[in-house]
Amino acid sequence: MQTHRSRGEQPYRTEPVSFTRRGGRLSDRQQAAWDAIGATHVLDVPRNGISTSVDPAYVFEATATFGRQAPLVVEIGTGRGDALVHSAERHRDHDFLGIEVYRPGIAQTLVTVQHLGLDNVRMMIVNAAEAVATMLPTASVHELRMWFPDPWHKVRHHKRRLVTPDFATHVGRVVEPGGTWRLATDWEDYAEQIRAVIAGSAEFDGGAWEPRFEERPLTRFESKGLAVGRTIRDVSAVRRTP
Repeated sequence: MQTHRSRGEQPYRTEPVSFTRRGGRLSDRQQAAWDAIGATHVLDVPRNGISTSVDPAYVFEATATFGRQAPLVVEIGTGRGDALVHSAERHRDHDFLGIEVYRPGIAQTLVTVQHLGLDNVRMMIVNAAEAVATMLPTASVHELRMWFPDPWHKVRHHKRRLVTPDFATHVGRVVEPGGTWRLATDWEDYAEQIRAVIAGSAEFDGGAWEPRFEERPLTRFESKGLAVGRTIRDVSAVRRTP
């Protein structure tokens, strides 16, 4: 993401971000989990002057982080970690990196990770667009997952949506050949936008509506969408092999 210098030589974003940074207090249980495993499971990355930015020179090294070589699954916008932990528990031979900006959501993820004794999950408080553009190495991701990215449903805010042709190009760089980009949304016009982006991508095949991804558990958030009559759309795309 492009930045320029402001007063005091601190960089700041010149593009609208695709999320709203939310704080919130941690419960006693969440704080206890953070105190116990936060230092090892919430990765500290070099910043670019803003708390959710990442230094464009920084490159994530999965092998060094997890201490092994394994397929890497990256989930953007993990919320309370329901889907991330659900998959990590079932695929302990895979490594999982969750990207989230909501601190209580990360803390709740840590609660579950600690309870289940999972050592194949790490979290980052990072702007996803920057992570995909610069932080993740080329062809390093086995699967990239995005469950219910912020729809920015007002037309004037559509420019904030994360899934765009430019973003797809970056995803195409980081997902390994034959790897998968999975998405789900409960906003029909965003679903159509996602399909159009995939259809126009030179890096991916796919984009058709698909059955619900079996490893995506039904969350309270999704249940609320269903309760008001929204249709849940699952879409996936496969990285083309050169």
